[in-house]
Amino acid sequence: MPNIRHTPVAPTGRRPLAPGTGIDAHRHDTHQIAYARAGMLSVTTEAGTWVAPANRAIWVPAGTVHEHRAHGSTDLRLIGLTGNPLGLDRPAVLAVGPLLRELIIACTDDDAPTGDERARLLAVLLDRLRRAPEQPFHVPTARDARLAAVCAILHDEPADGRTLAQLAVRAGTSERTLARLCRRELGMSFPQWRTQLRLHHALLLLADGLPVTVVAHRCGWASASAFIDVFRRALGYTPGRAFTL
Repeated sequence: MPNIRHTPVAPTGRRPLAPGTGIDAHRHDTHQIAYARAGMLSVTTEAGTWVAPANRAIWVPAGTVHEHRAHGSTDLRLIGLTGNPLGLDRPAVLAVGPLLRELIIACTDDDAPTGDERARLLAVLLDRLRRAPEQPFHVPTARDARLAAVCAILHDEPADGRTLAQLAVRAGTSERTLARLCRRELGMSFPQWRTQLRLHHALLLLADGLPVTVVAHRCGWASASAFIDVFRRALGYTPGRAFTL
């Protein structure tokens, strides 16, 4: 990520983003919560990409070089924090319940409270953050050139249905080697990574307004019902509700 901008204090506030726009690579010396009240947000670091629709937020720890991207018309809300209520030194996707959602909005609206009222709101917000479950929704980046080549193929065409053995031939290596690299570098099996990748792409396409049946086909599911089932189990709601929460 070239031309990295350094912002000492992570900002707090609202930043509407048009589809496809974002905030280029930067880092700050304090922690930050990024939340999309509408649309969808992705945060990318050298370790991978985290995506968050309206019932998720992304934790960005201090010092992390990252960039934001909007998918769909996005109402981005940012909250800078000097403390680390989560104790995490890596990015993470967090579940956002109704109360935490309203607290984030209240603290970032244009008429957000100040003084003692703001301090009380932040205290409750920090308490809810500590209780927010982490969601295992992350598409990690491969470092090994052989595995990275396979990942690039599927990033370009998530509906590609070739087996790991077939992709290994394309990458000039063995299925066993790729399976071992997946566990070591991606922290999951190849089928798990492919599902995460397909869900990631599905969220981007849904944010662009594509119908569920089209999204299912483009991301490699045999039917819309199969896609809806996987989506619901991973995210807790159906694709049709992804941007109406």
